Amino acid sequence: MTKENSKVFLLILLGMLTAFGPFVTDMYLPSLPSMGEYFHTTSSMVQLGLTTSMIGLAVGQIFFGPLSDRYGRRLPLLVAMWLFIVSTLLCLFAQNIEQFVAFRLLQGIAGAGGIVISRSVATDKFSGRELAKMLAVIGAINGVAPVVAPIAGGLLTDVIGWHGIFWILLGLGVILLAGSYRFRESLPSEQRSAEKWEDTFRSFGTVLHDKRYVCYVLQMAFAQGVLFANIASSPFIVQQHYGFSAFAFSICFAVNALSIGIAAALSVKFHRPESSTLAGCCGMTVLSVLLCIALMSGCNFWIYEVLMLVLLFCMGMTFTSSTALAMESQRANSGTASALLGAVCFAAGGIVSPLVGIGNILSSTGIVFVVCACCSMGCILVALGRRRTRVYFALNSMVQKH
Repeated sequence: MTKENSKVFLLILLGMLTAFGPFVTDMYLPSLPSMGEYFHTTSSMVQLGLTTSMIGLAVGQIFFGPLSDRYGRRLPLLVAMWLFIVSTLLCLFAQNIEQFVAFRLLQGIAGAGGIVISRSVATDKFSGRELAKMLAVIGAINGVAPVVAPIAGGLLTDVIGWHGIFWILLGLGVILLAGSYRFRESLPSEQRSAEKWEDTFRSFGTVLHDKRYVCYVLQMAFAQGVLFANIASSPFIVQQHYGFSAFAFSICFAVNALSIGIAAALSVKFHRPESSTLAGCCGMTVLSVLLCIALMSGCNFWIYEVLMLVLLFCMGMTFTSSTALAMESQRANSGTASALLGAVCFAAGGIVSPLVGIGNILSSTGIVFVVCACCSMGCILVALGRRRTRVYFALNSMVQKH
């Protein structure tokens, strides 16, 4: 009889796989200027490496999701980890910027495999509140990782350079590869997709016909838009507009990241995941409007920081519950559902990030916050329906009684 992996092992492995993508894309950001000097190229060419990795993270999930439904979780996970190790080595020894950009695309695709399969494994092994609790931890990591990764990279870049950052990523890949070999298959062969190879990706049509699933995914994508708008704008707002140092900015970033993680972990205290998502969306909508008004009015730093902190907390409340609701609604196609969820969210981040740089960054950032928050609110209202919304707006006992 095959021995099952312990819950602790799964929690550690899935958590690391979830943080994989953000660390692949964000950890080397502080070293971009030095990479331009190394490759004797322009900053825009170096930034293409970030763009291609984001494309890889989105596209890779579209492929790895259905493949994991067809062949199980373990084999695609091993393929993804081996591809990551090879692509990272290729990045390290790239001879020119064109090679580096191409290898970053492969690295992003490999990172996508770990992200999409981690959600599918959680769905295979758990259900109901157990699934929500497991995804709470994963959601907390997923919310914190995109913010922590640049901070970690900033602290290490001056000491070890961009090559050192990629050696660290390689070491992380080796650790995850070892964990993947120890991982026991979570999707029995009798539950795998029996479709022919050419029909494997047709499951996307089935998933996309589920209106509630689509609404949950879009809700989370717009919430991610708030996160990526903050990541893209805050270095300029905090350092250039308010005049703080890079170190002070890192501290501010870390505090905000902590609020996201705490919110994602606390969201399971709600009696129903719908209640957590609705409450978080309401908070995002109100806070984004207040923050937009404050930024356009030229508020001082502390008003900006407090409003930003609470806004990100509200956003973090939706991460876990939205993921759980989306995955529960498409349990029969969990690999495909996880792929679409991740791809849409990364695509949203890629679209939103440059928008905050249009015109006055204070005004454009505030407007992006409001648009993303309102769209997120609209999606959850459509998903719940009018009658259910009234029930959940009362938060349905709000917090589970102990």
